[in-house]
Amino acid sequence: MTRRFEGLKGALTRDFARHYAEMAIVMLVGMGVLAVPARLASGALLPSLDPDDPGLMVARMAVIMTVPMLPWMRWRGHAWAPCLEMAAAMLLPAAGVVALVEAGLVESVALPMTIEHVAMFAAMFVAMAARPREYSHHAPTPDPCPRMEDKRRPEVAL
Repeated sequence: MTRRFEGLKGALTRDFARHYAEMAIVMLVGMGVLAVPARLASGALLPSLDPDDPGLMVARMAVIMTVPMLPWMRWRGHAWAPCLEMAAAMLLPAAGVVALVEAGLVESVALPMTIEHVAMFAAMFVAMAARPREYSHHAPTPDPCPRMEDKRRPEVAL
């Protein structure tokens, strides 16, 4: 067994799983709170596009899940690097699905949304697995621009 795998295995703990679940909950809340404002904003900014266009829906969904994730991660004490990595893990799969839709390879609404969510959750897990100690709350990444004296917030019980 490699040293990297042993370190990852040791970090896949209840705290790691709790953090993953917290992020999923924050994403769901983001979808619930931001779906209507995002639809109105995309309609106002892009009036020539059909608001039910699958590519636009996928892009909008990725944004409304990512936007609440960043402040949540910062509030939990994460530095900007892991926050931006997680944002990339959420937005890049959506960009790939939008490309599939625009290429005409996927036309329905359900299939692109399914592909996006499966790929996004897998990419989020990979981003977390790349920094196992960060997400199991053993050693937070030092932030070169601290925003407060006590960077770590109390644990949130689910």
